[in-house]
Amino acid sequence: MRRLARGRAPVLSARSRWHPFGRRGRLGAAVACLSLLAAACAKNAPMDTLEPAGPNARTIDNLINPVFIIAAIVFVAVEGIALVFTIRYRHREGAPEPVQIHGSTKLEVGWTLIPALILLGIAVPTIATIFKLAKAPDNPLNVTVTARQFWWEYEYPDLGVVTANELHMPVGRNLELTLRGEDVIHSFWVPKLSGKTDVVPGRSNRMSISADTPGTYLGQCTEFCGLSHANMRLKAVVQAPAEFEAWVDSQRRAASAPVPGSPAAEGAELYLSKGCGGCHTVQGVSEGKVGPDLTHLDSRSSFAGSMFEMTPENLATWLRDPPGVKPGSKMPNLNLSADETSKLVAYLETLK
Repeated sequence: MRRLARGRAPVLSARSRWHPFGRRGRLGAAVACLSLLAAACAKNAPMDTLEPAGPNARTIDNLINPVFIIAAIVFVAVEGIALVFTIRYRHREGAPEPVQIHGSTKLEVGWTLIPALILLGIAVPTIATIFKLAKAPDNPLNVTVTARQFWWEYEYPDLGVVTANELHMPVGRNLELTLRGEDVIHSFWVPKLSGKTDVVPGRSNRMSISADTPGTYLGQCTEFCGLSHANMRLKAVVQAPAEFEAWVDSQRRAASAPVPGSPAAEGAELYLSKGCGGCHTVQGVSEGKVGPDLTHLDSRSSFAGSMFEMTPENLATWLRDPPGVKPGSKMPNLNLSADETSKLVAYLETLK
C-alpha cells in the first residue's frame, strides 16, 4: 500500500502478465475464431454466391472451390511455419544466435519456384473459365440493361417491352445482356445466377445469364454510385416459358384508363398537372425518359430500385417525400397533400 501511495506501480509477476500464448491469449483466439465461424453461417442468404442456381454461376463456383482449397492449404502451411518459428526461435536469455540461411541457393530457388507453380496451377483453370463465360450463348433472348441513379431499366428489343427494376426471364433460356450506363459507373450482379459486370457510361459491356429453376433471385449494384448505392437493388424473376409469354403479352398492352369521376381519374389529372409525365412514360399519356416507365407499374412486386415492396402504403410514403426516403433520388418532393397523395396512389394502382 505504501508503494501505491508513493505512485509506484505494482510489479506484476510473469504469470499475471498477458501473453499471446497464455491462457487469456488462447481464450481470446478461440472466441475470435468462433465469432468468425458464426458470422459465416446464415439460414436465409438470398444473395449467397456459393449456392449457384444457373450455369454461369456454377461455372464460377467450380473455379472458386479448387482455388479456395489451394489458398487454404497455402494459408495453413505459411501460418503454421510462422507459428513454429515464432515459438521455437523466440528470444531466450543466453541462447545462441540461430544459423543464418542467407545465400542458400536451394532455399531461394525453392521458395521462388513453388509459389510460381501454385500460381500457374490456378491460372490455367481461371483463364479457361474467363473464356467460357465470355462465349456468347446460342439463340439468346436479348435485353438492354440501362443503369441510372438509382434504378435499372430493362428493354427487350425483340419483344417490344420496357420495364424497370425487375428482370423477367424464362427458365432454362440464356439472356444476353447489353449493359449501358447513363451517369456514373455501376455494376450488375445477381449472385446466384452470374458474376459481376461493370456498367460504364459511354460503352457497352455484355454478359450472359440464365437460371435452372423458377423463382425470384435478388441482386445489387456493387460499384459505389452515390448516396443510395445500397438502395440500388434488383430482382431477376425467373418464370416458366408459358408464364413468361403471358407476362410479355400483358406488358405489350396499353395502360389501363381509370373510371371517369373516380379518385383514380383525379389522380391521372394530378399526374399530368404536377409534371410527373415530364419524367415518366405511361403509354398513351406521357413519354418522359428520366424516371422508370410506369405503364405497368402495379404489375411489379417492387419499385424505387426494388427498395420498396409494391403496396399502397409504400407508394404513399414514397410520393410524400422521395429524397427523404431515398437519399440522392432525382424525383423531387412535390409537397403533395394527403388527398393528392391518396388520389395519385389510386391512379398508380390502375397501371397493371
